[in-house]
Amino acid sequence: MKKYRFEIVFVSLLISLSVALYFIHYLLFHDAKHIFIYLIGDIAFMPIEVLIVTLIFHRVLQMREKRLMMKKLNMVIGTFFSEVGTELLKAFTDSDGAVGPLRDMILENRVWSERGVMKISREIQKYQEGIKSSDCNLVSLRAFLHERRDFLLRLLENPNLLEHESFTELLWAVFHMEEELQQRTEFTGLPESDYHHITGDIRRVYKGLLVEWVRYMKHLKDEYPYLFSLAMRTNPFDTNASIIVR
Repeated sequence: MKKYRFEIVFVSLLISLSVALYFIHYLLFHDAKHIFIYLIGDIAFMPIEVLIVTLIFHRVLQMREKRLMMKKLNMVIGTFFSEVGTELLKAFTDSDGAVGPLRDMILENRVWSERGVMKISREIQKYQEGIKSSDCNLVSLRAFLHERRDFLLRLLENPNLLEHESFTELLWAVFHMEEELQQRTEFTGLPESDYHHITGDIRRVYKGLLVEWVRYMKHLKDEYPYLFSLAMRTNPFDTNASIIVR
């Protein structure tokens, strides 16, 4: 009861105030019929008022909160790609023998229109990765991820990530791949089954990176053109990418 004491007192005060005002109205005008007519009218309007407040105002507030949340999430995603994601994509695309058509489609989409992004997203969903663990520099990949483990841990501590399930899944996939690589002292002479297992871990991360990178590029194009310009000059799919503005 102590927990709800303020609410109980507040509600009681409001009810008492309402009763007192109605009583004063009766003392002044001696018209109980008038009081009940407006009282019933007000009560009849309450369901509509609840509808307006809960379904319209509440929905508008939710949409506003969601936009603010997504803005914060995209800042986190941008940090991830700056520190980890872009370099991973470069390494994976360099080792992916089947990336040619996807690379061409991304490079042709210069304006990053809604239609173009949807086309790329559909292509990614059905894309069959040509990357294999035996084609990757696993020693370098292990060292790269180990250096950024603390950074990735800090990202996972961000409570806002609960609102972005696919990006959270990507982070877990990166962590799992890092742990798999760290547990192996060397990568020569491994059985084919183990190479196949590591390939599966790499492809899981690779596919997640592709999905999130395209979404993030679209966000930058719409909201932050100057950041989008930098992202295109460091495009992991462009073998001729240069930071120099030409």
